[in-house]
Amino acid sequence: MKKEGVKLYDLVDLTNPQSVLDEIRYIVALMVNNFDHALFEQICADIKMLFEGDFPGYRASNTKYHDLEHTSSVVLAAGRLIHGAFMEGHSFSAKTILLGLIGAIFHDIGFIQTDSDVNGSGAKYTIGHEERSIIFMKQYLSQKSFSKQDLEDCTHIIKCTILSLEIKDIPFRSNDIVMLGKIVGSADLLAQMADREYLEKLFMLFKEFEEAGMPGYGSELELLQKTQNFYKYVALQRLSQGFDNVFAFMRFHFKNRWDLDRDLYQESIIANIDYLKTIVDSCDESYSCYLKYLRRGGLAEKLNYNK
Repeated sequence: MKKEGVKLYDLVDLTNPQSVLDEIRYIVALMVNNFDHALFEQICADIKMLFEGDFPGYRASNTKYHDLEHTSSVVLAAGRLIHGAFMEGHSFSAKTILLGLIGAIFHDIGFIQTDSDVNGSGAKYTIGHEERSIIFMKQYLSQKSFSKQDLEDCTHIIKCTILSLEIKDIPFRSNDIVMLGKIVGSADLLAQMADREYLEKLFMLFKEFEEAGMPGYGSELELLQKTQNFYKYVALQRLSQGFDNVFAFMRFHFKNRWDLDRDLYQESIIANIDYLKTIVDSCDESYSCYLKYLRRGGLAEKLNYNK
């Protein structure tokens, strides 16, 4: 494959957690040689069990947007940004790298229901799911070799994924944890908006918003129509101002890891937003028109819309 033709989704299979884990292992080895891979892999295995309904006390994940693939994509994006920052001279210890990756792994666990929670889906926790994620993270990590300070650091990293929370209001203990928080917060935005099926998955995201009673979106089409402004006025503002442009580290990662002097995330996001603009301009309020354009992943068949 020619380098100029490489797309983000050509490099790692995000639907395969083992492929993501293998890539994380490779990336981390480029930075440090004393990383606790066994511990990290055990955490990843447990989280996979949690999403699949095999973790004691919990139901399988039932949110179609915030699923295991989303979590895997955020962890990988965070690992890539950490590596890019490392290539630009930021030094991280093996422990702080681990805490950053753990923050990414646990950031959306709050969507998963306990066995006794049988009403609705985990989407009902959309508002405030981060706090539920933090509670689970603390319970889980406290049973392993993590200190109270480690738990606080992971808490602050996860809080960087709360769009309504200003970074300046999070009491980080060190510059390294600030950087990791900004990296994980950026990874959460980049990973989902760069997804090859991002536009199709917005239909699934609306279903989660609808169950949660999220204001501002009366229909799937309204969510699609407002996504351009979300990108311009929320995501870009957060990435550039709140997170101090740490997303720029992606280019240094791809240059060093893949010999590609490009930011594949930005390329994918821009392609998604440009294509969305074309669809919105063409389709107005026609569901059938949107579904004609949004065919990746078999969306029409999965949702079975008759509108």
